[in-house]
Amino acid sequence: MPSPSATSAFARVTALAAVRAVHTAFAWLHANPKTILDWQTQLCEIPAPPFGERSRAAWLAERFTEIGLTAIQRDTIQPDEIGNVLAFLPTPHLDPASTGPIVILSAHLDTVFPAGTPLHAVLTRVDDQDRLEIPGAGDNGAGLAGLLALAAVLVHSGVQPPAPLVFLANVGEEGEGDLRGVRHFYAHSPLAQRVAAHIVLDGAGADGAVTQALGSRRFRATVTGPGGHSFTDAGTPNPIVALAEALSELSRTPTGDAGKPGAPRTTLNIGTMQGGTSVNSIPENAEATVDFRSTSAEELLRLEVALHRAVEDAVDRTNRSRHSSHGKLSFAITKIGDRPAARLPEQAALLETLHAVDRHLGLMTTPRLGSTDANLPLSIGIPAISLGAGGESGGAHTLAEWYSPRDRETGLKRILLLMLAMAEWAADQ
Repeated sequence: MPSPSATSAFARVTALAAVRAVHTAFAWLHANPKTILDWQTQLCEIPAPPFGERSRAAWLAERFTEIGLTAIQRDTIQPDEIGNVLAFLPTPHLDPASTGPIVILSAHLDTVFPAGTPLHAVLTRVDDQDRLEIPGAGDNGAGLAGLLALAAVLVHSGVQPPAPLVFLANVGEEGEGDLRGVRHFYAHSPLAQRVAAHIVLDGAGADGAVTQALGSRRFRATVTGPGGHSFTDAGTPNPIVALAEALSELSRTPTGDAGKPGAPRTTLNIGTMQGGTSVNSIPENAEATVDFRSTSAEELLRLEVALHRAVEDAVDRTNRSRHSSHGKLSFAITKIGDRPAARLPEQAALLETLHAVDRHLGLMTTPRLGSTDANLPLSIGIPAISLGAGGESGGAHTLAEWYSPRDRETGLKRILLLMLAMAEWAADQ
């Protein structure tokens, strides 16, 4: 039997779906699939490599203005000092500078692809459906197109939510971006203390929800030495050898996958290793990057300790085996990423409302584990969830990435009802 709060969530969603303005919004989504796909195509052709999202951010700011959103604490919508774009749904009698609760809808601007990656969109037909082929089409072209579509439909329909809706296109979700866009928002925006719920749009799909944030810590380990000629300076300690020994030792560290049954899911990956200048030179440096992931903060700390111990022991062992006249090795370990592990409680209003929306639309939510922008708000106690923005995609993080808008309309209806229901919930608190 559903809980009273779940029952009230379903009643709220059912009442919302019967509102004339919401019907108008649904009709706009049904009538404008080409507009949304055109936006997606245009934005995907604008490079947004890690730490290089400015051009795409400027394009989003222009679209927000055209749609009819309002700037927050500025005269015009434009990227802030870090590159985030923030806009507010204009609603009579609601002041974005007040102290009341707000609901955030966000999508990340960046892709995993470095500067210089060819970005030429190709539109094809597969199984009688449009298909967009371009790196970043799904991750996060789908999320950004969904963000724009939902902003447009809310302005067009005249829906007046009782709590302000804020749209955030943020930088730095991928890789070494390390959630820097949402970190900046929650550390510096005056709106941060007002967030009642944060809905993240990341990729495609309409049948899943990331409710558990996968934690990760990433490190760069560097070993340096005097270097020299491979023959005349033979005996000089070799940073690559020492680092390789450390990584080999680290790779034997038990993880949750190889440990006790029921242990937190934990993984360890050595992603890159590089160093040296030529085959006949003793290298002066070696560098590797390491990725730890777990649902447990304790497991992440254990692996971090194992990394430090492995590198320190390998360098110390090398130095003790070499004569001091050959010089010594030194090392440094730098944290380059830290995504906190967290979970949205089962009884959270945000999750109960999503279940109510899915029940209304005839969908079934599959709870998932993932590493997204939702990690950050969840880790500081703010209800957050990461959803696909509808449609289908494949080839994520490859040059062969593609997106199909099949059933995008359903995914966007789902998010729209969730946003509006959470705005009503927030206003009642």
